[in-house]
Amino acid sequence: MLKKLFQSFRSPLRRTQHKRSTPEVLNSSQHSLQRAQFSRYAVNIVERLQNAGYQAYLVGGCVRDMLLNITPKDFDVATSATPEQVKAEFRNARIIGRRFKLVHIHFGREIIEVATFRANHPQNEDDEDSNQSSRNESGRILRDNVYGTLEEDAQRRDFTINALYYDPVSERILDYANGVHDIRNNLIRLIGDPRQRYQEDPVRMLRAVRFAAKLNFGIEKHTAAPIRELAPMLREIPSARLFEEVLKLFLSGYAADTFEMLVDLQLFDPLFPASAEALEYNPTYTHTLISEALVNTDLRIKQNKPVTPAFLFAALLWPALPARVLRLQERGMPPIPAMQEAAHELIAEQCQRIAIPKRFTMPIREIWDMQERLPRRSGKRADQLLDNPRFRAGYDFLLLRESAGEQTDGLGEWWTDYQDANDAERRDMIRDLSGKEDASGAPRKRRRSSGAKRKRSSGASGE
Repeated sequence: MLKKLFQSFRSPLRRTQHKRSTPEVLNSSQHSLQRAQFSRYAVNIVERLQNAGYQAYLVGGCVRDMLLNITPKDFDVATSATPEQVKAEFRNARIIGRRFKLVHIHFGREIIEVATFRANHPQNEDDEDSNQSSRNESGRILRDNVYGTLEEDAQRRDFTINALYYDPVSERILDYANGVHDIRNNLIRLIGDPRQRYQEDPVRMLRAVRFAAKLNFGIEKHTAAPIRELAPMLREIPSARLFEEVLKLFLSGYAADTFEMLVDLQLFDPLFPASAEALEYNPTYTHTLISEALVNTDLRIKQNKPVTPAFLFAALLWPALPARVLRLQERGMPPIPAMQEAAHELIAEQCQRIAIPKRFTMPIREIWDMQERLPRRSGKRADQLLDNPRFRAGYDFLLLRESAGEQTDGLGEWWTDYQDANDAERRDMIRDLSGKEDASGAPRKRRRSSGAKRKRSSGASGE
């Protein structure tokens, strides 16, 4: 898989220039697209803008996906009209964004995004109004509202396969960067100099991986070459933006392949530093657990089953947790408080990189906490755990740990049987646990008082 994803494309014609001032025009007889395939609202927006005297096209992912016979997630429009001019044409339009000003036009639940043609950013801020464009010292674009022509808009897009403009009125495709060529050859290729484009926006490195995994494309060798060196630049990206990007990476149905590429290109480290460290000192277990979790996530998405980011992040971070718990226990802290303290520290550190909202960090901690509680089944504890609203997630996580090779003395099988058992069978299972404790020969204090007997099971802890 990885070999294919990082292939270098060889063609009889060496193609080193992917910018054109004039596009290759593909007429309706030269491509498979038809206007009826696209959202009628998006087509209507293009027609209305053209009738008002503006240039307007369907652009980017919807054109790319249609050429690949993939149903687009959304439909975007690019136009020569400014956001204010677009809003003046549509009563149901709303201008959004500051870093990248856009217009959302609402049609019930469907939203069509309309963007004004952008120009390339000047390297020298003195050449342009600094209120319109801004770069930091490393070249990263901080604001992106420099408007330009259609040709300039095509040249500043990230990948050749996203620089395709479809006119549903004439049913022509305008291709400024050999995008159709790269689609036909299953290739992800940046437009322009890869190093400069990544420095402008390091998130493009993640986008290259996401598109490669989603489309099962290879990353062109020059596009892939600078990534490992520039990967640390992701630490400059706001943590809130990285949270959204990570959800796109892992909740699009191709998470397992995405993970492999992120690790190979050294992009996993700046996103999940503690887990990347666990990959170094405990590689087999860490890789297996995360991969198993992501394969299961992909399967649930393909089956249209719900997926919670909390379980996903719990799995991605878990391999870094046991060593921290052990260190606290070695200092004399009891198991459950050690788990809680280590979880708090790990999540706090992770949120410095990826701003995981509290609505997800709380369930993460509860899932982890269940791993310490599930072995404690004596007396009424088993039934109390079964009634816990986090039991199912905690149980699923226990099975995940076992599938990664963690030894739990049959704990997952026990809980599977316990859920299926009737009341009498459950009482027998609890008594059997007590019998195993007696047979182990471990010293136990017996009390004949009216208080409940406290028994500890021999199951493994959540470490």
